Amino acid sequence: MIQKRNIALCIIFTIITCGIYGIYWFVKLHNEAKIVAGETEGTSAGVAFLLTLITCGIYGFYWNYKQGEKLDQACANRGLPTSSRAVVYLVLSIFALSIISYALMQDTINQFAED
Repeated sequence: MIQKRNIALCIIFTIITCGIYGIYWFVKLHNEAKIVAGETEGTSAGVAFLLTLITCGIYGFYWNYKQGEKLDQACANRGLPTSSRAVVYLVLSIFALSIISYALMQDTINQFAED
């Protein structure tokens, strides 16, 4: 089930909890992006988070890129305009701005939650 989330509150909760809510948000973004893209297989959210920890964040760059691809595919499947989300999310994560890419991901997922 796709849940519409308030992006500002997600950012505030992530800051207030020193990133703990960000982990929950990461998991939800992963699962909901899989749903909107129509994927039934692939890496689970727990494994994706664990790989990000083990690789000291390097897997997080790849994860951001793949999330962008998934969301672009979801838009294409619904006849919506696509953009280069994968590259934008990757660049943001390289410059330690993953929270902004999370917000952009959530914005796209919120559009699908309204459908």
